[in-house]
Amino acid sequence: MYRLFSPAAVGLLVVAAFGLSGSKTGSADTDALYARPVEAPSAPLRVFHLGHSLVGRDMPAMLAQLAGAGHTYESQLGWGTTMKAHWEPGHEIEGFDVENDHPRYRPAREAVDSADYDALVLTEMVEIKDAIRYFDSATYTRRWAEAGWTANPDIRVYLYETWHPLNDREGWLARIDRDIGLYWEGQVLVPALRDRPIHVIPAGQVLGAFVREVEARGGVGNVADRTSLFSDDIHLNDLGAYLVALTHYAVLYGRDPQGLPRTLMRADGSAAQAPDEEAARLMQEIVWTVVSTYPKTGVASHGL
Repeated sequence: MYRLFSPAAVGLLVVAAFGLSGSKTGSADTDALYARPVEAPSAPLRVFHLGHSLVGRDMPAMLAQLAGAGHTYESQLGWGTTMKAHWEPGHEIEGFDVENDHPRYRPAREAVDSADYDALVLTEMVEIKDAIRYFDSATYTRRWAEAGWTANPDIRVYLYETWHPLNDREGWLARIDRDIGLYWEGQVLVPALRDRPIHVIPAGQVLGAFVREVEARGGVGNVADRTSLFSDDIHLNDLGAYLVALTHYAVLYGRDPQGLPRTLMRADGSAAQAPDEEAARLMQEIVWTVVSTYPKTGVASHGL
């Protein structure tokens, strides 16, 4: 198979993007929180997803299939919903009835207070700049994390790094490169930290690395370019949901996703469009390279 970049070369590009330490933002104290990888779970997880349509129904369903028997999940979603709106009683959540009309819905405060979960995945609204400026993202990241830890001191809390529209005037890839340090770490994650880490699911970074590789090659398998992953300017289609589900799997389970199934079902039980073998292989390689070379995922690096 023709390969423009080897996995090792992709890894070097990722390290260069994040900086030598794998972190673009933070002090020595912050880096110390992420110095030791978390132990990979030895049993299936129960996960609660908090967010909006960039979580959706299909991605968590795909994650459950990748993880295998025993993995369970629930969620509370909205349309472009902030963490603040999910937290504050009486705040209207647009699209609430539509997005939560399924068997996996559970009220968020009830879920987090229940101590039923091994992992809590927090998702902030798009546009991240507006979420920070108007909706106090760092404060509400901290509040959700503290609620989870109060109920279950062993719960692992994750911040799901998303993305912005493909037609962003500042450039889609340029913003993925910049926003991880400037916004996701610098103005959401780091200010929310105290004495224990909140780990990152770097979906935006994975999307960026995969798109760069695909477009440098002029297409890979049944993925022609970035638009092959999206149903519109921002929402994922089945191929994009598969890539982001792989990213969640690699972070939450601390395992290399290479060799996992590529043919999955949507949440409604219908067959999802699958990446072909070449595209799936590249997705899995890039996911593991990004996840295992970025310390804030909590996944042990296996070298490049």
